[in-house]
Amino acid sequence: MVRIGFDVGGTFTDFTVHDTRSGALRYYKTPSTPSDRSQAIETGVAAIIAEYGVRPEEILFVGHGTTVATNMVIERRGVRLGIVTTRGFRDVLEIGRQTRPALYDYGQTPPPPLAPRALRFEVGGRIDAAGEEIEPLDEAAVTAAAEALAAAGVEAVGVCFLHSYLRDGHEARAAAILRARLPEVFVCTSSEVLPEFREFERFSTTAINAYVGPRMAAYMRRLLDRLAALGVAAEPDTVHSNGGLMSVATARDFPVRTCLSGPAAGVVGAAEVARAAGFPDVVTYDVGGTSTDVSLIAGGVPAFATSRLVADYPVRTPMVDVHVIGAGGGSIAWIDDAGALKVGPHSAGADPGPVAYGRGGRDVTLTDANIVLHRLDPVSLLGGRMTVDEAAAREAIRTGVAEPLGLSVEAAAEGIIRIAVANMSRAIRAVSTERGHDIRRFALFPFGGAGPLHAAAVARECGMTRVLVPQEPGTMCARGILMSDISLDFVRSEITEATPAAWPTILARFDAMRAQGDAWLEGGRVEPARRAFRAVVDARYKGQNHEVQVPLPEGAAGFDPFLADFTEAHRREYGYAVDGRAVEVVNCRLKAIGHVDRPAANFRAPTAAPETRARRSVHFGDRWLDTPVLDRAALPVGHVVTGPAIIDEMSSTTVVEPGQTARLEPTGNLVLEILA
Repeated sequence: MVRIGFDVGGTFTDFTVHDTRSGALRYYKTPSTPSDRSQAIETGVAAIIAEYGVRPEEILFVGHGTTVATNMVIERRGVRLGIVTTRGFRDVLEIGRQTRPALYDYGQTPPPPLAPRALRFEVGGRIDAAGEEIEPLDEAAVTAAAEALAAAGVEAVGVCFLHSYLRDGHEARAAAILRARLPEVFVCTSSEVLPEFREFERFSTTAINAYVGPRMAAYMRRLLDRLAALGVAAEPDTVHSNGGLMSVATARDFPVRTCLSGPAAGVVGAAEVARAAGFPDVVTYDVGGTSTDVSLIAGGVPAFATSRLVADYPVRTPMVDVHVIGAGGGSIAWIDDAGALKVGPHSAGADPGPVAYGRGGRDVTLTDANIVLHRLDPVSLLGGRMTVDEAAAREAIRTGVAEPLGLSVEAAAEGIIRIAVANMSRAIRAVSTERGHDIRRFALFPFGGAGPLHAAAVARECGMTRVLVPQEPGTMCARGILMSDISLDFVRSEITEATPAAWPTILARFDAMRAQGDAWLEGGRVEPARRAFRAVVDARYKGQNHEVQVPLPEGAAGFDPFLADFTEAHRREYGYAVDGRAVEVVNCRLKAIGHVDRPAANFRAPTAAPETRARRSVHFGDRWLDTPVLDRAALPVGHVVTGPAIIDEMSSTTVVEPGQTARLEPTGNLVLEILA
């Protein structure tokens, strides 16, 4: 049978097709369609059915990575949103934490609340910090708010009451009243979206969930309709930010959990591929059309986080720890007011795209620089399916960058690449060196369409000596989807001092969440033998404001081992521990996992030495060098390529710089050895 994973990026939509009978993997890319992302998915699946001879009824699994929700927040394309909250807390979204991201920049202001003040309504009713009701819900006020919201034409409502993470009855009742009065409106409660303490983060996450909910649901409907029209009966599972898969229904209810959907899948896939290749410690380096996403994997385990900013709005949900910067193939090169050359963060995206794509783009991009220097094929990309215009890119660089700076076209293009490489290298150091890791013991794992193109230069800049390039790296996120398990995170928030007497009560919270997780996995038709649960405690010393995460072992978890693990985790995170100080448990987290089949792909490589497919002059440093262009599919295992060389495949291009070497491993990965 056939499993398909696809990742919707800003510039391209990528596909990986896995035939579970033969183990064969096939790959496909098509330009994204920003006006309706589901259209590119339909185009790609239709092409796979036609070109690869796949029958629609053979497709039993469809996995889906998307940044639709994130892009809606970034571009402010969500719906008209209302908020119903506890009396006196109308302005929580506006007040926030009163922190300044740039202390001395008076021109920088926080983003406006997604729900304007006129659409934020207060109602009576109060739960205290112990979870006790001290004032009953004012249902008449909720009804009045519903009438006002209906008159205002809102399309979504978030219900955010104080301390609802401890007792959700008021929120549930208010939501029922709102849904009865506003049957066509998307309504969600903070106790459903994020049952954790810290009201600002909980309110913000709930507001984003409601803000994107209706349009995410519409997108999912279009996607289902398009797949059904092709004869594909399987409903697409969606990757969420923790790297797991969730159903269409869960994605509709909790779209905020997809904020790192595609990047998370890439990290999950990279961890699996690197581990199988004998590289447990890698830094993933995903360069797409609009951004560079980096993450650290130590001991084969990706780093995780519980919060991040999306367009400067706090989002709190378990997620793979990915650092994102605005540097991709479509990043625009520009000259600032002081006459300095900059690259990014703004991007030409898929439409109009780089100048060389011939779709009306006028801004010089990183892709244009690589085409002009012949590091990318100056004639066509995507295995010949996409022609490019080198002359147009050269002229754009000449007039837009080279002449204003008094440089040759080659020097200007080289400068664009060097600046982008410096930006990318800073991102890698942010997740490694700046967190106390010795970057020299890690390998760089590049993927995305432009990752291997710049990997040798980035590794050299960071002091890394090895680069592991997977097969068809431009589709790694789509491949990672096929390696992702079904999963969902549950959390219970109640501040409790950790003592031997309180420990059974703390463990009881995990028992309750495990029952929830079992029910959710049962609904997803996951057999009991394939279920697993991972428990984590957020804990801190009494008096602290932030927590460290302490994993609990499966089975019986004793208090003394927990305390020892907390001490070690705190020392690792902060560099010290305090003997004898009281410890508080803040959040209990449980990940419910349904393991899926991930048959290993059968990699077959030729045995004869490869023939040079072509030769072309490629610019390195300050000169043009005659450079062989090799077809990666023609490389035999163990063959060593000495740079300079260009290694082409459908989804990406790997650059081997002068003096460096690349070797194809039995696993199908390329290993580059980088000069110090």
